[in-house]
Amino acid sequence: MGVPSDDVVVIRHPESPGEPSLITISCPDKTGLGCDLCRVILFFGLSIVRGDVSTDGKWCFIVFWVVGRGDRATRWGLLKKRLLEVCPAVLSASGLYNSCYKQQEMVAAQQEAQLFLLKFSCYDRMGLLHDVTQVLCELELTIRKVKVSTTPDGRVMDLFFITDTRELLHTKRRKEEACDLLRAVLGDSMTKCDIELASAEIASSMQASPFLPPAIPEEMFDLELPEESPRESPSSSNNPSVTMDNSLSPAHTLIQILCRDYKGLLYDTMRTLKDYNIQISYGRFYSAQNGNCEMDLLVMQMDGRKIVDRNKQEALCSRLRLELSSPLRVTVVSRGPDTELLVANPVELSGKGRPLVFHDITRSLKMLQTRIFLAEIGRHVVGDREWEVYRILLGDDYEPSASKNEIVDGVTKMLMGWE
Repeated sequence: MGVPSDDVVVIRHPESPGEPSLITISCPDKTGLGCDLCRVILFFGLSIVRGDVSTDGKWCFIVFWVVGRGDRATRWGLLKKRLLEVCPAVLSASGLYNSCYKQQEMVAAQQEAQLFLLKFSCYDRMGLLHDVTQVLCELELTIRKVKVSTTPDGRVMDLFFITDTRELLHTKRRKEEACDLLRAVLGDSMTKCDIELASAEIASSMQASPFLPPAIPEEMFDLELPEESPRESPSSSNNPSVTMDNSLSPAHTLIQILCRDYKGLLYDTMRTLKDYNIQISYGRFYSAQNGNCEMDLLVMQMDGRKIVDRNKQEALCSRLRLELSSPLRVTVVSRGPDTELLVANPVELSGKGRPLVFHDITRSLKMLQTRIFLAEIGRHVVGDREWEVYRILLGDDYEPSASKNEIVDGVTKMLMGWE
């Protein structure tokens, strides 16, 4: 089996500070490649401010202009490696890549990532959970589920169910690396750190539940678009404009999108098209400095035809409007004297979740000086969709002066990159 060459992904850094870096990708095409690439870029904390995509159905050429957010340093070498891994392998210039790609897909399907249980205890402090999550992100350990609890004497017992992108967590060296980095962040307050392979019973319980707990309001998963004011333009409101046109190309349907920009916008667009088995032949994405975004996409169905069925057009346009207007659902509810933060995001049909959601939630709460008393991550099927749901019980020192709206606003801005 061939492997991608170094020329598949090229990263060029700007000559002047403040300018975007340029990521160029040239490789065999596959349905959903844009989604996979955008997910990797989002995981590394980068935002795509401009993009160009072109393909003949066999080979694609993609250019992304990306910028970093916050003070998080980008590990460019590792980013290139992860981008290479999602690109179909190249056997030769003769075009014999198709069978190689199918082999890659079969191997990937057979190799389910091993689930590990990370257990550690320490004394609680402000921002603890975010600092731990930051370490796990730096180690490329993906959080599948978490249970965090705080005892009355101020001790924290954390259970993280994780998978390892590097597939090395079964080794003693990798386990020691993880515990050492956690100890460096938590200091002497950490009294225990163990990593073990999760049992088959626990691994099977990670499947999405078909039942929604009564504590989670069904309104969070409403599939109706919010009312749009007649005075608001698509770029200033949360209701994107999505239109289709079949008159401009003999072989493609043109999808035009105008909306407010946010972190992960291109990922959500590509994710939706991937779930609908829509192939992009040409695409242009541009984010303006005023916060607006324009997107032109020439697409076709898996059978190589335009989208001419009226019902399919309306269904895809409605889904795109919904996904781009509400990519994440955030609310705060009262549990008697307690206050709980709920965040939900849709999961791809492939089973992959949105990157860095828990990281951004905990970072926002740390900035709001709000302690976390309990935290859980779970997956639930609502209707025909699977959702990842984050439940955060705020600490006893939560002050009513910090209103529910302020919590929702702060977390939403962090998740959307509007902070």
